[in-house]
Amino acid sequence: MKKNKNLTSNNFSNLNRRKLIKGGFVIAMATSLWWPNKAEAANVFSGREVSFLNAHTGEKFKGEYWQKGRYLPDAFKEIKHIMRDHRTGEIFPIDPRLVDILFVLKKKFNTNNHYRIFSGYRSPATNKMLRRSSFGVARKSLHMQGQAVDLRLPGYSLSALRRQAMALRAGGVGYYPKSQFVHLDTGRVRHW
Repeated sequence: MKKNKNLTSNNFSNLNRRKLIKGGFVIAMATSLWWPNKAEAANVFSGREVSFLNAHTGEKFKGEYWQKGRYLPDAFKEIKHIMRDHRTGEIFPIDPRLVDILFVLKKKFNTNNHYRIFSGYRSPATNKMLRRSSFGVARKSLHMQGQAVDLRLPGYSLSALRRQAMALRAGGVGYYPKSQFVHLDTGRVRHW
């Protein structure tokens, strides 16, 4: 029994290392596609900042979520609250890699505009309801794992946002021009 417990612990450690490596890859991609000026360099490598507005609740987040080599728990507490399922009020942890993707995209666009978020975490009940009433909602949506977000970036076209997100090759990218949003997730690299 002890052997199985250690095996599970090692598997969990490997999973965390994989997530950390993938998150590091996203940031490495950002630095290869965007290079900070001298003033930015002092801050960007010591801290990462994002800003977004929940389109349904009007709640905002603006601030650092990563500093001195680690994710900030207080920031993620606020992020998961704002990215909660607005229909049920359910809160779920948000994948830090997803927030890293948002950070990288804002740097690529060189903007301080905040994202407008339409869907972050989605409860299984909400996902089931949306599958019945909408087209294109996945049965095993990564929204239910806190690994996906539907958004737009005011001041930039959806097609430009899609193109930049696809260039990152950091996860899935969905394009919904009729609904006016782009879907981003930390799953396998794919697009639709």
